[in-house]
Amino acid sequence: MPRTALRICPLCEATCGLTLTIDGTAVTGARGDRDDVFSRGFICPKGAAFGALDSDPDRLRTPLVRRGGRLREAGWDDAFEAVATALPALVQEHGAQSVGVVLGNPNVHTMAGALYPPLLLKALGTRNLFTASTLDQMPKHVSSGLLFGDPFAIPVPDLDHTDLLLLIGANPVESNGSLCTAPDFPGRLKALRARGGTLVVVDPRRTRTARLADRHLAPRPGSDALLLAALAHTLLAERLAAPGALGERLLGLGELADALARFTPEAVAPACDLTATEIRTLARDLAAAPTAAVYGRIGSCTVAYGTLASWLVDVLNILTGNLDRPGGALFPLPAAGPRPRPAGPGKGFATGRWRSRVSGHPEAKSELPIAALAEEIETPGEGRIRAVVAIAANPVLSAPDGRRLDAALAGLDFMVSVDPYLNETSRHAHVVLPPPPPSQSAHHDFAFNGFAIRNQARYTRAAVPLEAGLLDECEIHARLVLAVAGLHGAAVHDAAAAIDAPVILAALAKETSDPQSPLHGQDPARLAGLLTGESGPERRLDLMLRLGPYGDLFGTAAEALAPVAPGGEPAAERQGGEGPAAAGPAAAGPPGEGPSGEGLAAAGPAVEGQGGQGPGSAGLSLERLLAHPHGIDLGPLRPRLPGMLRTRSGRIELLPEPIAAELPRLRAALAERPAALVLVGRRHLRSNNSWLHNVPALSGGSNRCTLQVNPLDAERLGLTDGGRALITADGGSLDVPVEVTDTVRTGVVSLPHGWGHDRDGARLTVAAAAPGANVNQLLDGTLLDPLSGTAVLNGFPVNLTPLP
Repeated sequence: MPRTALRICPLCEATCGLTLTIDGTAVTGARGDRDDVFSRGFICPKGAAFGALDSDPDRLRTPLVRRGGRLREAGWDDAFEAVATALPALVQEHGAQSVGVVLGNPNVHTMAGALYPPLLLKALGTRNLFTASTLDQMPKHVSSGLLFGDPFAIPVPDLDHTDLLLLIGANPVESNGSLCTAPDFPGRLKALRARGGTLVVVDPRRTRTARLADRHLAPRPGSDALLLAALAHTLLAERLAAPGALGERLLGLGELADALARFTPEAVAPACDLTATEIRTLARDLAAAPTAAVYGRIGSCTVAYGTLASWLVDVLNILTGNLDRPGGALFPLPAAGPRPRPAGPGKGFATGRWRSRVSGHPEAKSELPIAALAEEIETPGEGRIRAVVAIAANPVLSAPDGRRLDAALAGLDFMVSVDPYLNETSRHAHVVLPPPPPSQSAHHDFAFNGFAIRNQARYTRAAVPLEAGLLDECEIHARLVLAVAGLHGAAVHDAAAAIDAPVILAALAKETSDPQSPLHGQDPARLAGLLTGESGPERRLDLMLRLGPYGDLFGTAAEALAPVAPGGEPAAERQGGEGPAAAGPAAAGPPGEGPSGEGLAAAGPAVEGQGGQGPGSAGLSLERLLAHPHGIDLGPLRPRLPGMLRTRSGRIELLPEPIAAELPRLRAALAERPAALVLVGRRHLRSNNSWLHNVPALSGGSNRCTLQVNPLDAERLGLTDGGRALITADGGSLDVPVEVTDTVRTGVVSLPHGWGHDRDGARLTVAAAAPGANVNQLLDGTLLDPLSGTAVLNGFPVNLTPLP
């Protein structure tokens, strides 16, 4: 008899609640969970195809170990023994830096990917960390770190309350949003317009998002920073800047006006291919709106001035007084995050604490550019990367110059891949460790709740029992941590418990030794014994919830909480490990503000900024979360400044030195002659990077790998719709099918990211039948945003030649 079970969708950043239909152990259907406190029944095609992904026959069901040059099925003990034998010996001989760790985008969609990679890095002792962030959002982390002192302090637009929303390089109708977790993004944009608000989209393509807009501007790709600088200049020059209460928290406002003096609308208009009037009008509209929010995403990040563009997005929110206020851009307060603490100066943020061995690229947020991975493997000398641990990563398709990286990976001494598929990257591994299908894993969004447009907490246990012969994903990660330390065999069974218990005790020891903590002086072991949960990961989640902003503090009475001055904020670092906590906040808002599901009542004085969340009797814990399977609503986002600032000055540092030093390069761009033809990528609703192309339900139709060309450019170049073209750039050439369409502006062509499934040795039957072309092969990896190390994937010059 079929049954139903709840599961949070892990297939994009919207984190929608699903109701799965299950027959035996097979997921036969998926629909939106109408009672989910956040998504309220919304579902997209990816979520609807959950069952097809879950049961994909190409998913690996057993580990693979390379023997005699071939990958062969092996038992779990044999696989981990192979890791424990090879990696520690390699590190002993060549040092910790001989190992590189590569983390792919799907890591942030799993509990295991959030909890265990920091422990893996610590066990290895390597600084060679490469992640998908330098192919995506690293510019936003760097700009936020420089402005606010915390690379994870990323404000999100208050979609449900703003009067004017300016989207730059973002297509959330098709991507479902990014660094802005918002189920039903399309519905929220339509609601904005229905209540009389204004939607402005800046994008060189007339995307599905742009079609919803009141105004669509199509500038030349890569000119985002120039446009944003001209908007900020106009606000300052015309005395339209009104930071309001933020004014006393700003450092460098006068210097900012001088730094942007040359970026007049007239100066930037030719480079942007917009009129000065269009730019001035947009700046004045931002200033005049009762509330407004500026939001930039991948199109403004993965360009030559990505960090400057990301910085200027927040500069505009600050100058218009819309940062940290309802209807503007606000900072979420996630349930499993650290507890607010008193405001004050912090350690600040800096890049370049170490550099890559070959090209000297500075680290950013402890990561090196993934575009540098191939040269770090190929180049002889001390510190050469000889082994790679790749977790949910396929950089052969997602990073620049995949052919070079493909060859480099083939020459490694050892490689481990944690991946459900034998794909273009994992086919090089000596050991492949496949996680179970998503229906067989528990889920809590540690990362995306930090970018959610409404504070809430949700947790779903595995909808289907773990299949015989499979290993829980957290157990795989935990055993991998032990294996790289040389431990294997019977001693590491139930590795998750063995790994998690010390982590929990260390977090509690830190908490109980903090004089400001309500738990100061208590026994960490006794508190650890009070944690609930069926597994180590559940107990870690319980700990984070109890110590978090809404937590029950192990039953500590709300009135016993240490007094916290207004504007309080976490003292703990946001990266890695469980943070200390507070008690929590507000009830669910009135109808129209959000779902009416379970809410937690507020009590007590504010701990953060005016109107911020305050300590109360929320009492959040794993036990309480399990009692509310559709989630617990924690209320709308509220102001958090100055408490969450971690800059050395304790203020918003409006013109940090690395930004000021980069502005001359942007000024030089005003005089550059633009290329005749540049390329941009594109997103599709039924795709997510390279990892959903093997699902038949998400293939075909409009989800095609075609080169979109404007009709005028097609006529000029002799291209025809349905014909083929040779596209060439610094990294190589591709033979691609042509799609002539006026949805892309003149001077721009578009090819989607994540394709190129045509390599021998991969086992992706559906994807291989329509492999598409790998757009990143057009890049040689030398084009980077210097402040963040992010690869330039958009706005680079190309040449086109028609093919017979």
